[in-house]
Order: sequence, then C-alpha cells, then structure tokens
Amino acid sequence: MAISVLIVEDDRNIADLLRMYLEKEGYAVTIAADGGQGLSKFRSIRPDLVLLDVMMPVMDGWTLCKTIRAESSVPVIMLTAKGETDDKVTGLKSGADDYITKPFEMKEVLARIEAVLRRATGATAEKKARQLVFDKLVIDMDAFELLVDGKKVDTPPKEMELLFYLASSPNRVYTRNQLLDEVWGFDYFGDSRTVDVHVKRLREKLEGVSESWCLKTVWGVGYKFEVV
Repeated sequence: MAISVLIVEDDRNIADLLRMYLEKEGYAVTIAADGGQGLSKFRSIRPDLVLLDVMMPVMDGWTLCKTIRAESSVPVIMLTAKGETDDKVTGLKSGADDYITKPFEMKEVLARIEAVLRRATGATAEKKARQLVFDKLVIDMDAFELLVDGKKVDTPPKEMELLFYLASSPNRVYTRNQLLDEVWGFDYFGDSRTVDVHVKRLREKLEGVSESWCLKTVWGVGYKFEVV
C-alpha cells in the first residue's frame, strides 16, 4: 500500500507541484486548501505524513500542527515562506518534525520526507521492540514491568534485562559469557554463575505458566528462550 501524504497548502500552484512530484515517487496524495479543511481530511484519511503550510485561512499551520499532534504522532513537515529562526522554533514547538523554507527544491522536499519517515518508522519499531508479548507473558522494558498470566510480578532490573535479551531472539542459544557481556556489560568481572542465579530466579517466576515457551538450559553451552 502506498504511503499517504496530506498536503495542506492554500497556494494551488505549490500544492499541485508537490502532488505531481510525490505521486511520481509513488506516494498517495490528498490536498487541502486551508487549515479547517486540512483538519477534516486529516481525521478522515489518517495520512502517514503531513506537509503543512504556515500562513493559511481558517486555521494557521501552527494551530493545525498542535491539533494534529494532540491526536496523533504522525510526522509533520512545515512549509513556510518565512526563514526567521523564531518561526522555525515556533513550528518545532508546535510539534513539527521538520520545516522547509520556500522557495524550495523538490529534491530537498523528497529527501526531507524520506528522512522523517525513516525516523518515524525506526522509532515505532524500536518502541514495539521494547515490549515483547508471548502466551501469558508480557515483557515491557519501557515500564520495566513483567506481566505473567495477566498479573504484574515484581522483578529486579537485571532479571528483566536478562529475560528481555533472551526473549528478543527466541530459540537462539547464548553462552554465559555472552550474556554477561550484553546484560551486565563488558566491564563486569564477576562470576559467570551470576547468570545461573538470575535464570533460577526467573524460572521460579515463570515455571509452568505456558507450554508455548520456556527458559531452557543448553548443557555445556548456556541458555535460550525456547518458543515451541
């Protein structure tokens, strides 16, 4: 499915030029001629990115950007004829991800769009990756919470980090030294049996919860989070 872009721009020539180049690059484009129409179309189509002019009738770009940001984290790039620092700062404070000063080169617009979308996609992927969900198990590293069969289980930080690291690569075997390096850090000089102790404590919390996964010992090697 094509990436959808909403252009909110009252200058029809600029809007049509942007549409032509973006559609040529494979984007699905919708145009709104003022801020009010822009908000209505934003709510109806939920675009992947918004190109937003600043000076517009009905609702200016800064106000529209704040309204959009209150409802969504969709990337917003401001288009402005003003190049003063204060205007750029106002746009960024309104929640914009980037700004482009008119007159602009289309190559720059396309490059900015690609960069903002990459950042947004990367942030989303990273956020998703910080929470792992399995049968009757949720490992949430943002909240530092372990949910076992729907109940929060108090878990020390290192146990959380160890479980998250193992579960991030299901069925992959890690040696004790690898786990020490990745979870405790390269400057850790403690006994490798520290890993064994933490795995034992985790097993006490997780034993018998699900038949779909388990913390498994691979004799002579190390440990893995096995998913059936």
